Amino acid sequence: MIQYSLKCAEGHSFDSWFQSAAAFDKLAAAGMVSCAICGSQKVEKAIMAPHVRPGRKSVSPSTDPDTAAASAQAGGASPQASVPAQVPEGAPGALIAPASEQEKALRELRRQVEENSDYVGKDFVSEARAMHLGDAPERAIHGEARLDEAKALIEDGVPVLPLPFGPTRKTN
Repeated sequence: MIQYSLKCAEGHSFDSWFQSAAAFDKLAAAGMVSCAICGSQKVEKAIMAPHVRPGRKSVSPSTDPDTAAASAQAGGASPQASVPAQVPEGAPGALIAPASEQEKALRELRRQVEENSDYVGKDFVSEARAMHLGDAPERAIHGEARLDEAKALIEDGVPVLPLPFGPTRKTN
């Protein structure tokens, strides 16, 4: 996947993900790339700085693909779990907000979740179920759940909410 900063003939700037550089060229030539704001098909790549990854030691670790961050909100709401969203491979769907605005919003969301809830880690499913059944006092929690565990919570009537980020702790 490759992310391009794009600009339409009307001057709107937006980002979009493509399977490859060739995929962008092919879609643009076929008139299948359009402005996310006005719909204009006159779209071209904008000047952009390359994203350079820092060294391995400063990169935050990714989570296991079968593991997701989860969150539960007290105060009338039931426990909730999360499964991260993914951009489908080859999808030309444009991201409207510039990456820096999205990153700021994600950082703010993470800060609010971490300040206003307890991290229960891999005990999320049992804690959420206990709160739902009334065996534990309701409180705001967040943690981790496998996809099958999150589905089981949903099937049992425990509402879940995806979080667009993983845990901050190091994983092996």
